[in-house]
Amino acid sequence: MAPFDLQRRLVAEAIGTAMLVATVVGSGIMATSLTEDVGLALLGNTLATGAMLVVLITVLGPISGAHFNPAVSLVFAMLRSLPKRDLTGYVLAQIAGGVAGTIAAHLMFELPLVEFSSKVRTGGAQWFSEGVATFGLVAVILAGIRFEQKAVPWLVGLYITAAYWFTASTSFANPAVALARSLTNTFSGIRPVDLPGFWLAEIAGALLALILFTWLLQPAETSSTLSSEAKL
Repeated sequence: MAPFDLQRRLVAEAIGTAMLVATVVGSGIMATSLTEDVGLALLGNTLATGAMLVVLITVLGPISGAHFNPAVSLVFAMLRSLPKRDLTGYVLAQIAGGVAGTIAAHLMFELPLVEFSSKVRTGGAQWFSEGVATFGLVAVILAGIRFEQKAVPWLVGLYITAAYWFTASTSFANPAVALARSLTNTFSGIRPVDLPGFWLAEIAGALLALILFTWLLQPAETSSTLSSEAKL
């Protein structure tokens, strides 16, 4: 199958990020409208997001790689799996898609198109959580591609489902999604002023995973190779 051109890849990234954010925001609104139990609302939000990730990566991955995340695109650009000239386009498509996803969720629930969030998400524990969440996400993607590429949609969906619950930040792990979530004053929101701390932590976590797993996933030298080098 011939590779897809840049225009189609960017549209796939925008659609995927829009659907992801619409799921995150929309399921949060639905959950809180059905229950006052915060834990139960988070569970509903979690399951919908994990399930949607499996679907989106499966159907859009063959087109664009299904990054839906500037941190992931940055990692692939540094690995030269994504041409560096395409990185800016990917990031802009993801941001535009994320904003569109928030607007779509608001339209479905008869809310104003954009409402800046007042939900406080800041502090060392939150930033560390985002670093851990993004580190884990990139690690899962890189190792999944290396060992079990067909399972990557499930690996990512299951990881994010788990990370919602073991991180204090509920695992945004995505600068574009974080930005989009600052535009909703609902269950899944984040204050715009809190975004820089999340962005820095997410990029740091992604780069740390890139460095560690680039080394970790290198195959060991075989004994025959070592013997040949010794003779030289």
